[in-house]
Formats: sequence, C-alpha cells, structure tokens
Amino acid sequence: MVEVLVASMIGVFIAVVAAGALRALTASSELADQNINAAAEVRFAANMIARDLQNLYRDQSIENTRLIGTLEELDQNSSTSYLIFYTLGRTKAREDQPEGDLYEVEYFLAKEGETSMLMRRLWPNPSKDVEPGGVLTVIAEDIEVFEVQYFDGEAWNYEWPEDMQSLPELVTVTIAGKPLGRGGPLTESFIVSLVRAQGGDITALESTGQAESGSATTGTTTE
Repeated sequence: MVEVLVASMIGVFIAVVAAGALRALTASSELADQNINAAAEVRFAANMIARDLQNLYRDQSIENTRLIGTLEELDQNSSTSYLIFYTLGRTKAREDQPEGDLYEVEYFLAKEGETSMLMRRLWPNPSKDVEPGGVLTVIAEDIEVFEVQYFDGEAWNYEWPEDMQSLPELVTVTIAGKPLGRGGPLTESFIVSLVRAQGGDITALESTGQAESGSATTGTTTE
C-alpha cells in the first residue's frame, strides 16, 4: 500500500508539472503569435505610408501640390500627427466609380476608450473647393504612436502648415504598437526624401546617410 501511495503521489506530481509546462508553452506560443501579428500590422502600415509618400503628386505650381502636417492632442497625456497629401495611385478606391490617378490621402490615429487604430482616408478626384471626403479604412489596430516629422533643410518640425510654399526635404514617420507581454512596443520607422534626384526619382535615405533611389528605408525594433 505504501508503495502504491508513493507511486500515486509521484504520478500526480508529474501530471501537475506536465500540465503547468503545457500551459506555459501554450501561453508562450499565443504571445509569440500576437507579436508576429502585431509586427505584421505595424510593418504593413509603414509600407503603405512610405509607398504613398514615394508617389507624392507634384505640380509645376506649388498651389496645386498638397502636403499638410499637423499635431493634435488625443487626450491630456498624448498627441498624434495628422498627415494629408496628394498621391498618385493605380488602385481604385471604388471599383464601380470613375476615378483618375490623383488621390488625397490622410493618415491619423483614432482612439475610442482603450481601442486605438491607425486610419487611412483615400479620396478620389480631390478638390480644394469641395469638402474633403473619401473611403475611410483601418490599416492597423492597437497603435500607440503615430508621429511624423518634417525637415526643412535646417531643423526638424512636428508640423508642416498648409500655407507653406514648399515641400519638406525629408519626412520621417514612426509607428509604435502597444507593448505585448514583458517586451517593449513594436516600432517601425522610415525616412523618405522628397528632394528629386536626377532623372526625377524620389530618393529615400537610410539612417547611415546612404541613398537608395525610389524606395524608403524601414526598420523594426523591439524595445
């Protein structure tokens, strides 16, 4: 009886340890999946914004070129950037409607209670004489930071007013998701140069100062 009792206790102990290890493994797997999905959303949003900036519409008259950057408070403890500009696109926003290739696009962070979303508004056939409209979509969820800065050749600024008579030389965008688990937030940032290179391409600069024609440099870091 004693041997049976001891064997039973050992069996119960092994079962408890195995169940705990299984729960820990399951939790780790779920957290890893959440991190992968969150990183993919942040990267997707960064790539979309970079692509739109690369296709920034330019007119011979600065009056017909649009790029507006503002900084607005979300609440007492946080603020977010609003980025509006004209871009050239080949993908229609509305399949059943006539559209050109000029679109007004806006990016901003929206918060409702504990929910935060990075939004994209795409307006076909925009006009400065008409109230802004368009198709509004969520491109990333659980985003804590959307920050845009503009370099005028001498200093970085958090805003680029509508009455500016020129485009910034550089635009840097930072997107950060909510922290998951014990790690820091997933962050994606990139810099796009709006200075036209020879041949009319937009040059994207890496943080090291090296240049690559026609593309934006992005990088994901986990703090």
